[in-house]
Amino acid sequence: MQPWLVAFIIILAIVIAIVVGNIKVVPQANAFVIERFGVYFTTWHTGLHVKVPFIDRISRKVSLKEQVVDFEPQSVITKDNVSMQIDTVVYFQITDPKLYTYGVERPIMAIENLCATTLRNIIGELELDNTLTSRDNINDRIREKLDEATDPWGIKVKRVELKNILPPREIQVAMEKQMKAERERRAKILDAEGAKTSQILVAEGEKEAAILRAEAVKETKIREAQGEAEAILAVQKAYADSLKMLNEASPNDKVIALKSLEAFQKVADGRATKIIIPSDIQNMAGLAATLKEMVVDGEIDKSPKPVKEQISPVSQRRPHIDNTGSVNTPPPSVQRPVSPNVPNPNMFRNN
Repeated sequence: MQPWLVAFIIILAIVIAIVVGNIKVVPQANAFVIERFGVYFTTWHTGLHVKVPFIDRISRKVSLKEQVVDFEPQSVITKDNVSMQIDTVVYFQITDPKLYTYGVERPIMAIENLCATTLRNIIGELELDNTLTSRDNINDRIREKLDEATDPWGIKVKRVELKNILPPREIQVAMEKQMKAERERRAKILDAEGAKTSQILVAEGEKEAAILRAEAVKETKIREAQGEAEAILAVQKAYADSLKMLNEASPNDKVIALKSLEAFQKVADGRATKIIIPSDIQNMAGLAATLKEMVVDGEIDKSPKPVKEQISPVSQRRPHIDNTGSVNTPPPSVQRPVSPNVPNPNMFRNN
């Protein structure tokens, strides 16, 4: 083989290797910063690209994905002079590969230092209690500060989170005691409110029960009064009907006198302490004796017989004093013939 042919083949192989070596493929979510003669020339994005040999070079390969950086705990001091350790987590994304490449040297370290100084400034304005309860506010303020500062570097800060807040051990013990006391206070308040509510419910129940009992007694008395009124009305109506029937029957004097004697027998049953003898007791006694003789002899004469009446003089009528203190003189009594077997009516009079 001729020497010049060998040299040509070698040169051709070198050219092909150089051309193939300068063909570049940029992956998804990545960007290449290209320099020509040491000066920024262009930015390659996703796809196939060809670099000019010995003239162009890839200055930096930049990832456009959102990145997460967990920084070491930073020592901060609150407004009330409490020292604590706080570590943060920063989420950021590169939006401009050129600015990211030429904007700042070692941008991650720059973000870390900027985050620490911003955190110290914000925590120095807050007290311990506000620091522990204002995480969202602190996160937003740090993110705004970092985003504003990193915008010239081609970096977009998406989120900043306070991962841990570690106060000194003495502060933790005091916080635990405070939390325990607060929980005990809340428990006592809840117990007191429960007891109060229970007593109120019991009192309301007793009140309603008393009202229902009073209404029941009221209803009972009303029903009893209505029943008594109806009973009295029925008795009076029955009595009126009996009087009406008695008037319609036209009883004679003997029947009336006999009923009077029966009524006197009920009065003189031994329960009364004082008995008032009617003025016509002699006539009733005589009538009873006559009826007795007629029943014994078996000869009851139903024909009316004349009766000799004798009116006692006014001087023999004994006055009667009623409950009101007035004096009532009894009407003249009718004297009828008295059988020898009839007892003397004066023996029943009350001296």
